[in-house]
Amino acid sequence: MTKARIDARFAALKAEGRAAFIPYVMAGDPDRETALRILQGLPAAGADLIEVGFPFSDPMAEGPPIQRAAQRALAKGMTTRGTLELIRDFRDGDQDTPVILMGYMNPIVTWGFEAFARDAADAGVDGLIVVDCPPEEAGPLADALDAAGISLIRLATPTTDDSRLAVVVKRTSGFVYYVSVAGVTGVKEADAAAAAPNVERVRKASGLPVAVGFGIKTSERAKQVAQVADAVVVGSALVDEVAEAVDMNEDVTARVLSKVESLAKAVRFARTSQTAV
Repeated sequence: MTKARIDARFAALKAEGRAAFIPYVMAGDPDRETALRILQGLPAAGADLIEVGFPFSDPMAEGPPIQRAAQRALAKGMTTRGTLELIRDFRDGDQDTPVILMGYMNPIVTWGFEAFARDAADAGVDGLIVVDCPPEEAGPLADALDAAGISLIRLATPTTDDSRLAVVVKRTSGFVYYVSVAGVTGVKEADAAAAAPNVERVRKASGLPVAVGFGIKTSERAKQVAQVADAVVVGSALVDEVAEAVDMNEDVTARVLSKVESLAKAVRFARTSQTAV
């Protein structure tokens, strides 16, 4: 399936006239068994696509919440190979929900581009975001992903001008991830009104759906972004739920999925409620 799952999901959502909700979870956080239960519960809670981070010791694009999530997962023994095994286990019960893997170049280079792409596709990965791989150096990775049928999903930011955007969207497929704020995840809040013209600009340049992430923590903010974007990505707010549930000795899975349900509902009905106002 791979790329076909992403394209099919966005086509179906476009026909429904609504944006996608994409929750981000860190593989192995707070432990493998809990992470798998969370993954398995996400589609029923309202996830249209799922973004899974593989833990890395130097997550330069991440703010403190996701940095801590990576540290928790690494401390429990999660690895990049373990992340693919986690996705494979998820696929045993779900063959429809697109899964996007997000991480950094070092583990992929160590693995080998062709081998990694092949193993990721075999595990059920549909797309890959590598935040520290500039377009000028992405050719070999893009070739390997194309051969395996996996989408290379690139990032655009508020500082990406038109000439740079043309470079960024080249060989991008599935969707473009628009980073709504300058800086790392989970620190600033997204501004839907400010993002709207850039979302349209990226959409026109790429011909692809545009997902907006970084800085979306509340249902109200998710609703606002869903009115201008093709998808809404939430990460830090969810890994915060993991941390708080662990600290308070609560049911981590139930707490995270409850938050997902709230955010997903806001995204699902954002355009309907906007029309009704």
